[in-house]
Amino acid sequence: MSKICLCLTGKTLSQDLDLIKKYRKYIDMAELRVDCLEPDERLFIRHFPEQAGIPVILTIRRTIDGGYFEGGEGYRVTLLSRGLAFAEVDKRHNFAYVDLEEDLDVPGLEEAVRTFGTRIIRSAHYCDGMGNITQKVKNLRRIGDEIAKVVVMPRNLQDVLAIYKAGQETPGTEKIIIGLGDFGINTRILAERLGSFLTYTSAIEESPDFMKQSVLGAPGHINPREMEETYRFREINAATDIYGIVGFPLITSYSPRIFNTVFSREKIDAVYVPFPAKSLDFFLELAAELNIKGASVTTPYKEEIIPRLSKVSESLRIAGACNTIKAIPLEDDSGGWIGANTDALGFSEALLQFLDKKNFRKQRITVIGAGGAARAVVSEIFRLKGKCLILNRNPVRARDLALKYGYKWGGLDSQALDTMERYSDIIIQATPVGTFPNTDEDPFTQYNFNGHETVMDLVYNPPLSSFLKRAVTSGCLVLNGLDMLIRQAKYQYQYFFERDFPEQIIKQLLWTLKENYD
Repeated sequence: MSKICLCLTGKTLSQDLDLIKKYRKYIDMAELRVDCLEPDERLFIRHFPEQAGIPVILTIRRTIDGGYFEGGEGYRVTLLSRGLAFAEVDKRHNFAYVDLEEDLDVPGLEEAVRTFGTRIIRSAHYCDGMGNITQKVKNLRRIGDEIAKVVVMPRNLQDVLAIYKAGQETPGTEKIIIGLGDFGINTRILAERLGSFLTYTSAIEESPDFMKQSVLGAPGHINPREMEETYRFREINAATDIYGIVGFPLITSYSPRIFNTVFSREKIDAVYVPFPAKSLDFFLELAAELNIKGASVTTPYKEEIIPRLSKVSESLRIAGACNTIKAIPLEDDSGGWIGANTDALGFSEALLQFLDKKNFRKQRITVIGAGGAARAVVSEIFRLKGKCLILNRNPVRARDLALKYGYKWGGLDSQALDTMERYSDIIIQATPVGTFPNTDEDPFTQYNFNGHETVMDLVYNPPLSSFLKRAVTSGCLVLNGLDMLIRQAKYQYQYFFERDFPEQIIKQLLWTLKENYD
């Protein structure tokens, strides 16, 4: 089973020991990144394994390999030797592993290391690209007891597919294969699928004061607590079903926390993983390779995915946008994907409960946006008898959507203000504008709230977008998109598994996710 390794990047050994203590129950081992230590601290690394009380990897990463060590090779070898010197009979007092790059040739040091039971991780780093991963894994080790480690920087999900294929093509080889950056996060979570010996994590949720004293171990690291509690890393095996979310850039999605919480509660052997994608086709290729069972579809692919579906549900036909896809079993048909829309019901259920209403009769509503989410929203307003004005930065898209329902439309400009005032019982912001990290953005600054409006913004991170902040200041009732997110996920779960969602968990999810705002 793959292990969780905490990458220690503090400036002092004391800080690193504090991190081990904090995360001890989530990790199996640690990597001491000596290159991150202050120069004086590097002189005292020899006794760190004994103090740590868990297996420790000794690493001094050079800048050319993505690290922070800027000294010469002679000094680096001296530091490695110092950390490995005077090995004790009790192996727990020695470094369990040492990471040596493929071009480092120090036979005397390596012989001494093996004599006292420290294993060598032989590493190759492609921080700006991919290389031939399979060949590198096969040829990297100098003798059989070494662990081959290949680190690459995938630029898209096609590169990620090559990582998984390399894992499949090197069975029986003790190895670590890692994809850096946002595209590679799924390879860290699914390390067991790669046959990877371990996955690396960092203490990235630490306080600002601590982060001033440390650096991120590598692009794409996540916190060990999140790795274990959210993704249930130690429970992932060859039989674990994979679900996920596809979109770009997926910086703020809470969907993994929602689905993995439900999977844990319902004892479902499945994991829900983020797949940021610059190309839908690359994602679908990867989905076939990993046998992904289902996925949430988010910005910007809710319309683009539709021509790639083998079947569409009635909910998708009505909404004209797809936020949910499920794999069609080969034994049932010729394979492919069936798509659905759960945004629509998630939206109306959340807003109607907030308003304590059963429908939108006598409500004159403005919807800002004309993309996939807005299409679902407008379809529900129509179904529930509301009147609607659709405004969009590109008025042609607003017109095309409005004509389907006989609604009014316009651009996000001063000409729309008079009409908007007549459609201001409810205002719904249905674009990604204002989402973290671009929290200062506001989709329609020209509109001045007067306090009588109910305002909903589908953005949920931050909890109060710039748009909602202006509404609150004017005295409006406001609702962000978190409740809708959970409720549309409820319907996705029912679509994926054809069974009821545990309704009692909705309040728990709302409370848990709102904690992230504090």
